[in-house]
Amino acid sequence: MTSNTAQCSRILGGKSGFGSATNYGQRILKALAVCVVATCAAFHGQSSPKRTSDPSVAALGSGFASDTARVNGATLHYVRGGTGPAVILLHGFPEDWYAYHRIMPELAKQFTVVAVDLRGLGGSIPTEGGYDAANMAEDVHQLAEHLLLEHVFVVGHDIGGMVAYAFTRLYPESSRGVMMLDAPLPGLGLWDAVKADPIAWHVNFQQTPDLPEQLLAGREAIYLRHFLDRDTFSDADIARYAKSYAAPEHLRAALEIYRAFPADEKFDAGKQSVITVPLVLAPGENSPFEKLMPSLADALRAHGCSNVKVEVIKNSVHYVADEQPDAVAELIERYAL
Repeated sequence: MTSNTAQCSRILGGKSGFGSATNYGQRILKALAVCVVATCAAFHGQSSPKRTSDPSVAALGSGFASDTARVNGATLHYVRGGTGPAVILLHGFPEDWYAYHRIMPELAKQFTVVAVDLRGLGGSIPTEGGYDAANMAEDVHQLAEHLLLEHVFVVGHDIGGMVAYAFTRLYPESSRGVMMLDAPLPGLGLWDAVKADPIAWHVNFQQTPDLPEQLLAGREAIYLRHFLDRDTFSDADIARYAKSYAAPEHLRAALEIYRAFPADEKFDAGKQSVITVPLVLAPGENSPFEKLMPSLADALRAHGCSNVKVEVIKNSVHYVADEQPDAVAELIERYAL
């Protein structure tokens, strides 16, 4: 496709017949000029569609904006707001950046807040591969560099917590701390017990080749409602997240993240260098993962993490930022400054 400039140049150029228009009156020339301008404007309008405003972003406040960046071979969508030290927020399954909408306005009072859609999910563009935690950590690292954010504090829930840990393993010099919200780590602690627990039945299901795509297509809202309880998540929330996962390539991306767990296990188990970056494990008080956190903390220390703390989020289960946003915001503020 030719550019707007080239298209307009063809219409206005010497070969168009305007250069030899001496037989036309001045009024005819003016009329033709008006037509040319209109035609060029039409071309411009067709090739540069207007950017739609996301009401969810607008609801955060005037200081927030939605954008995308091309990094590490992927196009990532993110929502940014606030000023101050940088805090990057990474969601888990089955959510997107909106998982943090309840705490972003509060954090933005003293931080630059960037909530990211993981590779292939939400507004981020799916790719053929690259869904292991280490590569998605590279996505985040390159995004931080693209946005000129230095010494970031990374918060990750669930899958996002796995990516946050990989980030601090790969780029400890770029991070002033990591917080993992109710997140186990493949290959560390009682990971085998996590996989064997009936509550994690979906892990094996989502790792199965091809079958989940066929069974879940068109039933995303039904499936997501199984994980997102009605006490915390409205039907509108479910509809929003179902839309984020509904396109075949987006659904496949979500499943490929789980299919990359064996690679994540090798990565996490193999990293044993000493790092002093503060790591905060923050499970929900009533989460099945809460009882595993002491074992995970010990495993992290045995693998060279010298600064590990456990902070239990009261009166919450798994989706802690949705269930107890004030407590999560306060916890992030305490460690991210």
